[in-house]
Amino acid sequence: MRALYPGSFDPLTLGHLDLIERSARLFDGVIVAVLQNPSKSPAFSLDQRLQQIRQATAHLAGPQLATIEVGSFDGLSVDYARQCGAEVILRGLRAMSDFEFELQIAHTNKSLAPHVETLFLATAVHHSFLSSSVVKEVARFGGDVRHMVPAGVADDLSRLFNRNSP
Repeated sequence: MRALYPGSFDPLTLGHLDLIERSARLFDGVIVAVLQNPSKSPAFSLDQRLQQIRQATAHLAGPQLATIEVGSFDGLSVDYARQCGAEVILRGLRAMSDFEFELQIAHTNKSLAPHVETLFLATAVHHSFLSSSVVKEVARFGGDVRHMVPAGVADDLSRLFNRNSP
Protein backbone atom coordinates (compact mmCIF):
# COMPACT_ATOMS: atom_id res chain seq x y z
CA MET A 1 0.00 0.00 0.00
CA ARG A 2 1.26 3.48 -0.90
CA ALA A 3 0.73 6.64 1.13
CA LEU A 4 0.86 10.27 0.08
CA TYR A 5 2.21 12.81 2.56
CA PRO A 6 1.34 16.22 1.06
CA GLY A 7 2.32 19.61 2.42
CA SER A 8 4.07 22.88 1.72
CA PHE A 9 7.18 21.82 3.70
CA ASP A 10 8.41 25.42 3.81
CA PRO A 11 10.66 24.36 5.40
CA LEU A 12 10.75 20.68 6.29
CA THR A 13 10.84 20.31 10.09
CA LEU A 14 11.94 17.45 12.31
CA GLY A 15 8.22 16.90 12.98
CA HIS A 16 7.66 16.30 9.26
CA LEU A 17 10.72 14.05 9.12
CA ASP A 18 9.47 12.05 12.12
CA LEU A 19 6.19 11.33 10.30
CA ILE A 20 8.05 10.34 7.12
CA GLU A 21 10.31 7.96 9.07
CA ARG A 22 7.39 6.40 10.93
CA SER A 23 5.29 6.03 7.78
CA ALA A 24 8.24 4.35 6.03
CA ARG A 25 7.77 1.46 8.46
CA LEU A 26 4.00 1.29 7.85
CA PHE A 27 3.68 1.45 4.06
CA ASP A 28 5.28 -0.12 0.99
CA GLY A 29 5.77 3.31 -0.54
CA VAL A 30 5.55 6.88 0.71
CA ILE A 31 5.27 9.85 -1.62
CA VAL A 32 6.28 13.11 0.02
CA ALA A 33 4.74 15.74 -2.20
CA VAL A 34 5.21 19.49 -2.07
CA LEU A 35 2.05 21.42 -2.83
CA GLN A 36 2.57 24.32 -5.20
CA ASN A 37 0.10 26.74 -3.65
CA PRO A 38 -0.32 29.90 -5.75
CA SER A 39 -1.92 31.74 -2.82
CA LYS A 40 1.27 31.51 -0.72
CA SER A 41 4.70 33.03 -1.15
CA PRO A 42 7.10 30.41 0.15
CA ALA A 43 10.46 31.26 1.69
CA PHE A 44 12.10 28.50 -0.35
CA SER A 45 11.57 27.70 -4.02
CA LEU A 46 9.93 24.46 -5.04
CA ASP A 47 13.31 23.06 -6.14
CA GLN A 48 14.90 23.99 -2.81
CA ARG A 49 12.13 22.29 -0.84
CA LEU A 50 12.34 19.14 -2.97
CA GLN A 51 16.11 19.05 -2.43
CA GLN A 52 15.73 19.59 1.33
CA ILE A 53 13.34 16.63 1.53
CA ARG A 54 15.55 14.39 -0.62
CA GLN A 55 18.59 15.21 1.49
CA ALA A 56 16.76 14.71 4.79
CA THR A 57 15.26 11.36 3.74
CA ALA A 58 18.36 9.91 2.06
CA HIS A 59 19.00 7.69 5.10
CA LEU A 60 15.66 5.94 4.65
CA ALA A 61 16.63 2.89 2.65
CA GLY A 62 16.56 -0.74 3.56
CA PRO A 63 14.53 -3.93 3.38
CA GLN A 64 12.24 -2.99 6.30
CA LEU A 65 11.43 0.50 5.04
CA ALA A 66 9.19 1.85 2.32
CA THR A 67 10.45 3.39 -0.86
CA ILE A 68 10.40 7.17 -0.39
CA GLU A 69 9.52 9.25 -3.44
CA VAL A 70 9.67 13.03 -3.50
CA GLY A 71 7.52 15.02 -5.88
CA SER A 72 5.31 18.05 -6.30
CA PHE A 73 1.79 18.82 -7.39
CA ASP A 74 -0.77 21.57 -7.71
CA GLY A 75 -4.46 21.15 -7.23
CA LEU A 76 -6.23 18.71 -4.95
CA SER A 77 -4.35 16.18 -2.84
CA VAL A 78 -6.91 13.46 -3.65
CA ASP A 79 -6.38 13.96 -7.38
CA TYR A 80 -2.63 13.63 -6.91
CA ALA A 81 -3.13 10.57 -4.68
CA ARG A 82 -5.14 8.86 -7.42
CA GLN A 83 -2.62 9.93 -10.07
CA CYS A 84 0.33 8.39 -8.20
CA GLY A 85 -1.53 5.31 -6.97
CA ALA A 86 -1.67 6.24 -3.28
CA GLU A 87 -4.51 4.70 -1.31
CA VAL A 88 -3.85 6.73 1.83
CA ILE A 89 -3.26 10.41 2.52
CA LEU A 90 -1.09 10.84 5.58
CA ARG A 91 -1.59 13.84 7.87
CA GLY A 92 0.15 14.79 11.10
CA LEU A 93 -1.62 16.13 14.16
CA ARG A 94 0.03 18.32 16.79
CA ALA A 95 -2.99 19.62 18.72
CA MET A 96 -6.78 19.57 18.79
CA SER A 97 -6.86 22.63 16.57
CA ASP A 98 -5.05 20.62 13.87
CA PHE A 99 -7.62 17.83 14.22
CA GLU A 100 -10.61 20.10 13.59
CA PHE A 101 -9.10 21.48 10.39
CA GLU A 102 -7.72 18.13 9.19
CA LEU A 103 -10.99 16.31 9.85
CA GLN A 104 -12.86 18.79 7.67
CA ILE A 105 -10.33 18.27 4.87
CA ALA A 106 -10.48 14.47 5.32
CA HIS A 107 -14.27 14.49 4.98
CA THR A 108 -14.05 16.68 1.90
CA ASN A 109 -11.42 14.38 0.37
CA LYS A 110 -13.57 11.33 1.14
CA SER A 111 -16.51 12.93 -0.68
CA LEU A 112 -14.28 13.52 -3.71
CA ALA A 113 -12.42 10.19 -3.67
CA PRO A 114 -14.23 7.51 -1.63
CA HIS A 115 -11.42 4.95 -2.10
CA VAL A 116 -8.69 7.20 -0.71
CA GLU A 117 -8.37 7.03 3.07
CA THR A 118 -6.89 9.66 5.37
CA LEU A 119 -4.64 8.46 8.16
CA PHE A 120 -3.76 10.77 11.04
CA LEU A 121 -0.51 10.24 12.91
CA ALA A 122 0.09 12.10 16.15
CA THR A 123 3.31 14.04 16.13
CA ALA A 124 5.94 12.92 18.62
CA VAL A 125 5.53 14.96 21.81
CA HIS A 126 8.97 16.55 21.53
CA HIS A 127 8.02 17.89 18.06
CA SER A 128 4.46 18.98 18.92
CA PHE A 129 5.39 22.67 19.11
CA LEU A 130 6.97 22.74 15.64
CA SER A 131 5.50 24.40 12.62
CA SER A 132 7.23 25.74 9.55
CA SER A 133 5.97 29.23 10.45
CA VAL A 134 7.50 29.07 13.94
CA VAL A 135 10.79 27.79 12.55
CA LYS A 136 11.01 30.64 10.02
CA GLU A 137 10.18 33.20 12.69
CA VAL A 138 12.87 31.89 15.05
CA ALA A 139 15.43 31.78 12.22
CA ARG A 140 14.48 35.26 10.99
CA PHE A 141 15.40 36.72 14.39
CA GLY A 142 18.63 34.78 14.71
CA GLY A 143 17.48 31.94 16.98
CA ASP A 144 19.02 28.49 16.81
CA VAL A 145 16.78 26.12 14.83
CA ARG A 146 19.10 23.11 14.67
CA HIS A 147 16.84 21.20 17.09
CA MET A 148 13.82 21.98 14.90
CA VAL A 149 14.94 21.12 11.37
CA PRO A 150 17.37 18.79 9.58
CA ALA A 151 20.94 20.13 9.36
CA GLY A 152 20.72 21.04 5.68
CA VAL A 153 17.54 23.01 6.27
CA ALA A 154 19.17 24.87 9.19
CA ASP A 155 22.00 25.86 6.84
CA ASP A 156 19.51 26.99 4.19
CA LEU A 157 17.61 29.08 6.75
CA SER A 158 20.85 30.64 7.91
CA ARG A 159 21.70 31.63 4.33
CA LEU A 160 18.14 32.84 3.69
CA PHE A 161 18.26 35.21 6.63
CA ASN A 162 21.92 36.19 6.06
CA ARG A 163 23.21 34.55 9.20
CA ASN A 164 26.46 32.67 9.55
CA SER A 165 25.88 28.93 9.31
CA PRO A 166 26.51 27.12 12.60
